[in-house]
Amino acid sequence: MRLFGRKSESAGEPVDGIGEFWAWWTEARPELDAMVAAGEADRLAEWIGPAVTVVHPSLVWEITPGFTADQALVVTAAGDAELRAVAHRWAAAAPPADARWEFHPSRRANPHAMDLTLDVDGYEFALDKLVLGLRAPHGNPRVDVVAHHPIFGILDEDTRTEAALLALDWLLGEDDVARWVGGISAVQFPPIDAVPAVHLPSVVADLASGFQEEQWALLEGETAGGARLIATARYPLRPVDYPLFDQHIAVTLPYLHRDADGLPVGPSLDALRDFEERLAGRISRLNGTAVLAAHMSAEGQRVLHIYADPVGDAAIHAKELIITWEEGQPRVDVAGDPAWAAVAPFLN
Repeated sequence: MRLFGRKSESAGEPVDGIGEFWAWWTEARPELDAMVAAGEADRLAEWIGPAVTVVHPSLVWEITPGFTADQALVVTAAGDAELRAVAHRWAAAAPPADARWEFHPSRRANPHAMDLTLDVDGYEFALDKLVLGLRAPHGNPRVDVVAHHPIFGILDEDTRTEAALLALDWLLGEDDVARWVGGISAVQFPPIDAVPAVHLPSVVADLASGFQEEQWALLEGETAGGARLIATARYPLRPVDYPLFDQHIAVTLPYLHRDADGLPVGPSLDALRDFEERLAGRISRLNGTAVLAAHMSAEGQRVLHIYADPVGDAAIHAKELIITWEEGQPRVDVAGDPAWAAVAPFLN
């Protein structure tokens, strides 16, 4: 069980205080170790909470048993896509794990989850009594979960939902919950086809096995003005798979040869395919710091959506490559987009 967990609170503006946090940690480490040894959880919280606030006031932190170290400090976005990159950069800057401490940017699956009993509003929440109704429609990359526990009948909806979410984090790990779990509801009565919660990891592993290879989905729709739109997107497309990629790079290519619906044909279609192949080749040489997420064609232009780690060179490569485009005036727009809002319709 965790010793404690808090959401850092501050009325100030968030700052990038990752370096400041780790400088503080190095200096405070002897005192922190002494507090852990003495079991002074409240005092430890008084020290760590303000330090995490310096990184970002909305991050959530907790101390849990470690996998190789005695304990782990977890600083997590807790499902907030806007903060996922901050948490991962915090962890990337951490010192190497040692016998006493390790560091994680998200809650990890606990191999002994079924042995845990948590305190929820003064009631015992034993995970071995949790049952789940599971739905995974064919071809869908997510499983919907309906959770029930004997104490849910005496808890309000928000509390039992929070308890269910925490249980799923322990069973799967926070990132795999974001990756593979769809709808989550916590109910007062057990679903008819409920199974013990211990089976959830195997169900998710079976689901994940169908999406190991790179896949793309072809989609059709309309623009806001009613024009026909064709899009191709990675499937499934999820920011959690690329936690440091919070920079959006939009490459807009106007094309000359189009059909009556404004979609590319003939020489323009060939030129777009050639450009995309060359762009993909450049991205593949960037050591995993960027990904082509989707592209859309409508009204005489194609927009390619790239997400990248801003410390990399993806934007530079995109700007270099558009010089070769000969049909109209191309452009590259670069902006921060940690929630991947520009491709929100394609997230799944």
